[in-house]
Amino acid sequence: MDCRAFCTATSFQVKPLYDRLRSQGATLYRDVIHLQLENHSVSDIFYFSYGVVVCWGISLEQCHICLEQVKNYEERPLPADEVEADEFTFIFGESVKIVDDEIILPDHEVLTRLAISHGIAQSVKLGTFENAIRRTFNHTKHIPEELAKYGKVSLSRKAIRRKMGELFIERNSINLHLDVLDTPEFFWENAELEPFYTMTAKYLDITTRVEVLNQRLDVVKELFEMLGNELNHQHSSRLEWTIIFLIIIEVFVSFLRDVFQVI
Repeated sequence: MDCRAFCTATSFQVKPLYDRLRSQGATLYRDVIHLQLENHSVSDIFYFSYGVVVCWGISLEQCHICLEQVKNYEERPLPADEVEADEFTFIFGESVKIVDDEIILPDHEVLTRLAISHGIAQSVKLGTFENAIRRTFNHTKHIPEELAKYGKVSLSRKAIRRKMGELFIERNSINLHLDVLDTPEFFWENAELEPFYTMTAKYLDITTRVEVLNQRLDVVKELFEMLGNELNHQHSSRLEWTIIFLIIIEVFVSFLRDVFQVI
């Protein structure tokens, strides 16, 4: 059987979505909505408040139907080519573990799958942050290269301000949502399930990836500061040339007045 995860938006409107799904038997676990389809032994859909859907035991076509149903409750939906997805298989066994993207579940409990889903959902969300930073680097990598090669940036002051705005928005957007990668509050009340989440997070290397993401955010911050310095340099250079031009005019006027007595 398959387990699939999709990140389609910055966040979901949890309360309206829950009200919409409650008639279908949905359950709310803090900021996660659980819906179980009928006529399936395992058929769980978990809607996470930060824009991630994790589906267990349903076909890819059914997953897409679930994603369509949630579109009206998305906040800042991602373009189709930026939707992050991941896929696993799962079976039941004696103890919980993940080997080669196959999840072995120790029981049929919904909360066990929810605990593991927390780690999967965070990994997919983290993937959207990693892709956003990668796109930012691709769009701005020519700037430090130009500075190293020519000693200056070819962008105009307006273009520099626009680029600084883009960097600021991207960096803040990620910083504001990094808290979703902390240990979920769900485990405050369900501590016995936390080892399932911890195992999943370790398998998906979430801690290391978050550290790398923070390092890349620091690089974006440095690039932002570099552009700010370049903007100040351009402004200072413009003032210097303005002062030089005024001095030349003053010397020229003095020369006309004192030498040729024209003025």
